[in-house]
Amino acid sequence: MRISGTIIADSSTVIDDGTVVVDGAEIVAVGDRERLAQQYPDHREQSCDLVVPGMVGGHIHSVQSLGRGISDDRELLDWLFDYILPMEATLTADEMEIAAKLGYLELIESGTTTVIDHLSVAHADRAFEAAGEMGIRGLLGKVLMDQRSPEGLREDTDEALADTERLIQKYHGSFDDRIRYAVTPRFAVSCTEDCLRGCRELADRYDGVRIHTHASENQGEIETVEDDTGMRNIQWLDEVGLTGDDVVLAHCVWTDDEERELLAETGTHVTHCPSSNMKLASGIAPVVDYLDRDINVALGNDGPPCNNTLDPFTEMKQASTLQKVDQLDPTVTPAETIFEMATVNGAEAAGFDRLGKLEEGWRADIVGLSTETTRATPLYDPLSHLVFAARGEDVTFTMVDGSVLVEDGEVTVADADAIREEAVEVAESLDLEEARQNAQELKP
Repeated sequence: MRISGTIIADSSTVIDDGTVVVDGAEIVAVGDRERLAQQYPDHREQSCDLVVPGMVGGHIHSVQSLGRGISDDRELLDWLFDYILPMEATLTADEMEIAAKLGYLELIESGTTTVIDHLSVAHADRAFEAAGEMGIRGLLGKVLMDQRSPEGLREDTDEALADTERLIQKYHGSFDDRIRYAVTPRFAVSCTEDCLRGCRELADRYDGVRIHTHASENQGEIETVEDDTGMRNIQWLDEVGLTGDDVVLAHCVWTDDEERELLAETGTHVTHCPSSNMKLASGIAPVVDYLDRDINVALGNDGPPCNNTLDPFTEMKQASTLQKVDQLDPTVTPAETIFEMATVNGAEAAGFDRLGKLEEGWRADIVGLSTETTRATPLYDPLSHLVFAARGEDVTFTMVDGSVLVEDGEVTVADADAIREEAVEVAESLDLEEARQNAQELKP
């Protein structure tokens, strides 16, 4: 296939009338449209206004998609223990599958082709299968919680680690290596020292398995960890082995200088989730300082109940403008930097090579957008448009590993209407009251 239009190959390369040629799962050529049409005449052409690398969601909760709108206007620990954990605890296997499918549907419809996905404790198999079926690329993991966790989510430490290892053996490298595994402790508040150290041991046991958790998102969380351990959050995670170039830490809003230096020295990846941090009033992550220290910063939406969208283009705009306000400097986090956070930086955090650019020999994860909108008129700078004006609803084409998931605005890998209808039915049937009471008793 030839995907043609204005090509934004990376943060510094725009080809006005170009083509990306795909053969199998790989990009074989990027360049002038007319020349490549002559060179590859047998390849079917797909025209888009803008052609860009697939976005990478560096921290996503796909299975929280059924909770969109149930927990607005609350801070993190109230949001989590009063609403989100009770919802996760009540979901059956079938309901977890539809929750995952709904999340993946929104992601591929709006231009995200790779996710680092923080699932839930139970029924993780169903989410892995849903990801495989929907065609998205992902680093997924079952959540581990062995303290301060409500019924239905709290597990015995050894049993949780054993189930994690079973899932690693079953799914790491599955679906032609499109799906990989991340060991996923929820956060230090809900995990014992034995659990956290066990996560490191598991990740070390399997080549390519990474670690994904939350860290220093909220001041109450940090106080709880400090009361438990006598250490600040990042220092405690480092103590138990959860830093390093195979670790992705979501948020990292409240870090001191020593912790930031620790992140830099260990090569730990940070995922910035600006919309979530603003909506939960968690704070503003020091992204500019992280970047100045050469810490790899990816970009994520977090979950639908704290965003309330999985639109990567909205997240790019939020990320840039929030840092400009925080620094009182309009020159920080320009479009080029933000685009890299949403593409190549996310790919690096997820551990996928040759991903995040449109370049010969790289993986064929490609998104096409329409500019037939008033928001795109006039269009002086395509990259500026992507970061500050585009929206997920502009996406008309999504490809992962050379397979077309969305074409001409229509999802090709699933019945989108049926998924949405079933999700509404499940959401209307949920009864969270008993689970909420159980969770509230455990709130820090």
